[in-house]
Amino acid sequence: MGERGFSHTSINFTPTNTTTHTAVHSSVTWTSGPWLPAWDGMRGPCRDTTLTLEQLDNLLATRGRPDRGPSIPFPSPSDPTLYFWKKKKKKKKKKMRTMMRTMMRRNTTPPSASPPPTTPRSPCLSAAQVLEQISSSVDQEDEEDYMESEEEDVSEDEDGEEYNPERDADDDDDDSASRSCSSSEEEREGEREGDTAAARERDTAREPERDREDAAAAARAQRETLLSKNGKIKWSSVAYRGPDRPRAIRRPRSVVTPGPTAYAASRALDIESAFRLFVTPAIERIIVDMTNLQGVRKYGDGWRPMDSTDLRAYVGLLILAGVYRSRGEAAASLWDAESGRTVFRATMPLKVFHKYSRLLRFDDRQSRPARLATDRLAAIREVWDLWEERLPALYNPGPDLTVDEQLVPFRGRCPFRQYIPSKPAKYGIKSWVACDAKSSYAWKMQVYTGKAAGGGPEKNQGARVVLDLTEGLPGGHNVTCDNFFTSYELGQRLLERNLTMVGTVRKNKAELPPALLQSKGRQVLSSRFAFTPTATLVSYLAKRNKNVLLLSTLHAEPDVSDRRDRKPALILDYNCNKGGVDNLDKVVGTYSCRRMTARWPLVIFHNILDVSSYNAFVIWREIKPDWMPGKRNKRRVFLEQLGKALVKPLIQRRQRLPRTQAASALVKVLQSATAEARPPAREQAAGPAAAAPAAPPVARRQDLHRVLQV
Repeated sequence: MGERGFSHTSINFTPTNTTTHTAVHSSVTWTSGPWLPAWDGMRGPCRDTTLTLEQLDNLLATRGRPDRGPSIPFPSPSDPTLYFWKKKKKKKKKKMRTMMRTMMRRNTTPPSASPPPTTPRSPCLSAAQVLEQISSSVDQEDEEDYMESEEEDVSEDEDGEEYNPERDADDDDDDSASRSCSSSEEEREGEREGDTAAARERDTAREPERDREDAAAAARAQRETLLSKNGKIKWSSVAYRGPDRPRAIRRPRSVVTPGPTAYAASRALDIESAFRLFVTPAIERIIVDMTNLQGVRKYGDGWRPMDSTDLRAYVGLLILAGVYRSRGEAAASLWDAESGRTVFRATMPLKVFHKYSRLLRFDDRQSRPARLATDRLAAIREVWDLWEERLPALYNPGPDLTVDEQLVPFRGRCPFRQYIPSKPAKYGIKSWVACDAKSSYAWKMQVYTGKAAGGGPEKNQGARVVLDLTEGLPGGHNVTCDNFFTSYELGQRLLERNLTMVGTVRKNKAELPPALLQSKGRQVLSSRFAFTPTATLVSYLAKRNKNVLLLSTLHAEPDVSDRRDRKPALILDYNCNKGGVDNLDKVVGTYSCRRMTARWPLVIFHNILDVSSYNAFVIWREIKPDWMPGKRNKRRVFLEQLGKALVKPLIQRRQRLPRTQAASALVKVLQSATAEARPPAREQAAGPAAAAPAAPPVARRQDLHRVLQV
């Protein structure tokens, strides 16, 4: 073997016929392969070379007579007309060796035989004689190729060898046979190309249908059935597409526009009216009546009745205490003459504030035991139901909803107090919350009152909670929840309401296939999917030997992101929407109005105020998008203005002035501004013909502006 896989052969050839014939061809192809042996010294990287007859005669004469001098050089490889490569067929290696041995035997004397008589060497070997040797070799090659053509079905193009029409030529006329073979081969190639073009046109019309059929057939061929633990659900390793997908899983479209309802937008005229959409006059009436009832029972005739203005002022002071981050501060320091806030002393005395905090009630205490037998939330049930009904009536959530638990801190005595070590407070009153994933608007809430009286633990509690919180939700929404709620049965029941679900799954669920629970031997950041016609399950290996399972009725394809962590699209959607309730806890806790108390109904009432103030802020922000543009403290300003608006009516009607100078000045400024805005009784009797009132002094206006900005 020579360089680059080409065959080179060196054989001593002794010509036996010196007859010179007239060459018909103007050029001949010399081949150093099985067709024509190469003489001693003729080596090189080429296997096939095209030479003229004159060059061939000169070359043969020189090689046949070594004393004639050096041979003529080979044609340059850069000349395309005289040189071309022809790669050897690996499959014909054995045949080539056999032919070379045959030709060597023809021109070599056996060792046992006597040497032939010495004859004078011919001075040259003509081109015609070389052509005779070539013709005889070609005939033998053609016969062997014909015998092996039925055994190997490899075309010349596939084998990498250039097509040579001389193989089909006859012995008598090589040139005519070559031309006829070339023309017939071209005709056959043209017919095949025509047939291929016609077939391609026919296939183009059926291409979409064939693609669908092929995709479905390939999916069925590659599909692996994974049985769940309980043996009731058959999961597939390939997503359902085309005719194999009985129900299309897609994000449904909601027909309701997200944001405040028309009722809320028409009645939220200012910040105070937006808040009073949640704490309605009906709720205020219940609280005022029950508090006065408890006050009369406690103090008798010494009790001064509370009205709605007193209740709003009390709520306003709670909100202002949260704005000033004084939630954990003692009430005495808030009313301190030197370090306290002026607005607290100007609104009401500290003793009155403590009295309201102790006597605030939400039901009749004497009739409570009968109701507690069937309802553990009887102490505040009526107020809670009225308030909870207002939440979905004032806001339409977006396409994504988050369902999670909320823990209100409380360490006092309560029959349904919960311990959750993963929460910052650990002890408190738990509530189930469904809120908008984008704005964190609390759309529905439900207080968890513990196990049923005299019964065992509730089965499928997570599914029951999600179904309760999504009751009345228009179709076209997606619900995101954690592994406490997620189950295959819940996803199917939500699909009946035209709702989808995305959530993490616990590994002990019976509907999961064991194949997706295994994490050993898997590559880190890899994902494995399982499908049913209506659900998708993914197992993502975030760390070594630690996989995360998620179930979705929204996704139908095994889409994986091109990020560095290669998280599936299902997990990315879950991460975007899982923090709705957590964000609600964060923003509520930042400016919470909770105060230290030992009564759990008051803790729930404080949470009602916190959630109501945040929901009112969400509605106000969406109704007034141009309110305080570019500011990042909008919520703090909103709460501060809300608290001042709630305490202002009580300050204006206060009869006794506070003892401190600053609080007294504030009361005087607000009362004087109210008196100037309201015409006196004499002027009202005189009518519009009376003299116009005098303008207020400039100093008084400045004081009023300064007080309102505090």
